[in-house]
Amino acid sequence: MTRRQFLLASAAAALCPTAAVAATKFPAKAVRIVVPNAPGGAADITARAVGEHMARTLGQPVVIDNRPGAGGVVAGQTVANAAPDGHTLLLISSGTAVSAALFKALPFDTLKAFTPVAPLATFDLVIVANEGGDFRTLGDLLQFARQNPGKLNLGTPIIGTTQHLAAELFKSAAGLDLQVVPFKGTPDVITAIRSGQLHAGLDILSPLLAQIQGKALRPLAVTGARRSRVLPDVPTAQELGVKGLNAASWNGLAVPARTPAAVVEQLNKAVNAALADAGVRQKLEALNLDPHPGTPQDAARMLSGDIRRWSEVIDRAGIARQ
Repeated sequence: MTRRQFLLASAAAALCPTAAVAATKFPAKAVRIVVPNAPGGAADITARAVGEHMARTLGQPVVIDNRPGAGGVVAGQTVANAAPDGHTLLLISSGTAVSAALFKALPFDTLKAFTPVAPLATFDLVIVANEGGDFRTLGDLLQFARQNPGKLNLGTPIIGTTQHLAAELFKSAAGLDLQVVPFKGTPDVITAIRSGQLHAGLDILSPLLAQIQGKALRPLAVTGARRSRVLPDVPTAQELGVKGLNAASWNGLAVPARTPAAVVEQLNKAVNAALADAGVRQKLEALNLDPHPGTPQDAARMLSGDIRRWSEVIDRAGIARQ
């Protein structure tokens, strides 16, 4: 190669950094999954279970980096600013979509800053009432709300969460005049329902399951498109006539934008291999999560679809963007 040819080749490589990354063997070092939640929760356990199997597939360690705070912004900014080489991933979720819809000035554009890799799991939301109360079915609750406009109160944990917005979506889809009441967290919602302060609540199934199994809370309906694997006898709200209510939580993985497609594909295959493993599935199902293998396009549709849907719910409910 002449000196002129060498200089031209060097200039071309400098102009195409992603091509240079793609030519590098992947993974060349440990892979990091940044989790926007504290250790020990469902998101953290999911990342660790999947990451452990991915490490065997990829031949490099997979390290979990917990960075909670600011509604996922801290973790998101960490990954958005990382090198687009596939070695840094972000655990995304329905909460990522809520933040994109709710916050006016994120330090990154969620749809432009990340390339989704794969879905990981979905988990159900459920409407519950006091087991000893008047509502034995969702029909009972709907009838009361329609006969007593503005009187029914429906509790959720924390304003601006997926559960809170799902409650607002239920309100509009059912055409009800009811009060959505955000609490500080799930334990407060449970206490308020059991004490009679709340008529009903809407939350993720997993933290309510012990109360349901202990006959303290009664499940009236799940809010997703299909019945829950854990509560197969509980109908969906759509089955009971609440058309347009399809709300479930999910999580997945993403990498910084401009990560080479070949690297994204390799990571996707490693994720799906993990989700096909019986041991990984058992760990997720123990958390009442349903493993959800899929393509990068599937994960991208879940993220963009939720951002669009929750933006519409926020506008319709008059929730102030932060």
